[in-house]
Amino acid sequence: MPTFQVLVLSEPREGKEDEFNEWYENTHLDEVIATTGWGRAQRFRLSETVGAECPLPYMAAYEAEAGSAQEVLDTLNSTRDGRQQSAALNKRTAGVWVYEATGPEHSS
Repeated sequence: MPTFQVLVLSEPREGKEDEFNEWYENTHLDEVIATTGWGRAQRFRLSETVGAECPLPYMAAYEAEAGSAQEVLDTLNSTRDGRQQSAALNKRTAGVWVYEATGPEHSS
């Protein structure tokens, strides 16, 4: 079964950064893993502007195995009701991208 990286770029609503970070790190990541059956998740914050400009400061990366990218998105969407949502997330600007592995993982 193919391996996918699911990347979510997001930002908090104005004045809600602490609430956003608390919810995302301590609730949301684990709920996504539990409801989707995906393998792992980790959050990142843009450390500084280097290279191309990035429109949003936060990224969450999930590892998923599925038959297709559409199946990944279908799983994410169909399990949404099983997760707590937060008013601190700016849903208007958030986006999801699904990348399929093109080769094996390399390591040292």
